[in-house]
Amino acid sequence: MDLTTFREFFDCCVGRWTTERTYHYLTTQAVERSHTEFQITRLDADRKRQVLTDNQYDIPPQLENLQGFALGFHTVSETGEEVSQQLNLLFVPKLDGDGVLEGDYLRDRAYEESRPIISHFRFTNISRELLMTTEYTRVTSVDSITLINPTLRIRRIYNFQRPEPGQPLEQMRLVGFGVEQKDTA
Repeated sequence: MDLTTFREFFDCCVGRWTTERTYHYLTTQAVERSHTEFQITRLDADRKRQVLTDNQYDIPPQLENLQGFALGFHTVSETGEEVSQQLNLLFVPKLDGDGVLEGDYLRDRAYEESRPIISHFRFTNISRELLMTTEYTRVTSVDSITLINPTLRIRRIYNFQRPEPGQPLEQMRLVGFGVEQKDTA
C-alpha cells in the first residue's frame, strides 16, 4: 500500500487555516455565511491510541504510520452565532486500489453528536480529494476536502436525511461550500 500522496495531503493540512463558507439549508430555504479559523496539529502516538481506545478499535500494527490530527476551530456565522470545538481524528486505511484508498475515519468527538464515532473515508490520489461519510442518528454527512495546492483547499459538505439501511442518500437537508486558505505568515 503506497501511502505517499495520502501522507503528503496530510502534511499540507498541518497549520492554521481560514475558511469562508456558505451553507444552504434546504429544509428552510435559508442561506448563511460563516468564517472559521482552524488550527491543525499532528497527533502523537499516545493521542492516536486514545482515539482508537475511545472508539473501542483494535490498535493496528505500525501505529506511527497512521495519519491523524488534533483539530481546533472557531466559527462565527453572519448572525453572530459562535461555535468552537476541539477534537482528535485518525485515519485507518483498509483498502487500496486504482489510486483510491479507503478505510475508517475515527474521531474522539463527532461534529453533530458529542461522542466518539467511526466513519468511512475515501481518498483519491489524482484529485487529492478526501471524502468522509458519517452516519449520525438523524443525518448522513458527506464531507469533501480537495487539496488544490499546499495552501488552498475546497470544501463541500452535504447532509442528507439518514435513509433506511440499504437505501440511497436522497433527501438532502444542507449543502455547504467553502474556500480554505492556509496562513503562511
